[in-house]
Amino acid sequence: MLRRLYDWTMSFAAHPHALWALFFIAFIESSFFPIPPDILLLPMVLAARGNAWKIAGVCTLGSVLGGFAGYAIGYFLYESVGQPVLEFYGYSEKFVAFQAMYNEWGGWIVAAGGLTPLPYKVITIASGVTGMDLTTFGVASLLSRGVRYFLVAALLWYFGEPIRTFVEKYLGWLVAVGFVVLLSGFVAIKFVL
Repeated sequence: MLRRLYDWTMSFAAHPHALWALFFIAFIESSFFPIPPDILLLPMVLAARGNAWKIAGVCTLGSVLGGFAGYAIGYFLYESVGQPVLEFYGYSEKFVAFQAMYNEWGGWIVAAGGLTPLPYKVITIASGVTGMDLTTFGVASLLSRGVRYFLVAALLWYFGEPIRTFVEKYLGWLVAVGFVVLLSGFVAIKFVL
């Protein structure tokens, strides 16, 4: 089943609407969706290495704009939308202590959330709740998300076929490792909040 899903994703990566799907996934992942856009970014770059920079740019743009949507959720809709999202992920209890730290280290926290497996959606909502400066938020988001997606695209562009062969050979293990990294990001932020 995993192999069929991989094959479908690889074939979808060449679809004319794949860039829009990537933009959409990157957008919603930055504000509420738990699955990162890498699931589509990786096969898209592997399927069309010549478009690696365009693909990374679309992913970055979608993620940053989605980050502003997450910010808006925190700023305008914290009680009705943001708080339930944080409660869903189990982060609401320690949130008050986190706010004080956030006001002091906000730009660095956004950058760390944009580069690491920390759940970026929690960072974007927290930025809105704390009323972080929009310029600081935007610059930190653009730089960190851009570095993340362009670095992935650059590695895939440079190594190309050997990476694709490696992914196809060790697909099961890579999915397991990816899941552990994603889960550890949620666990790590639970201790930070």
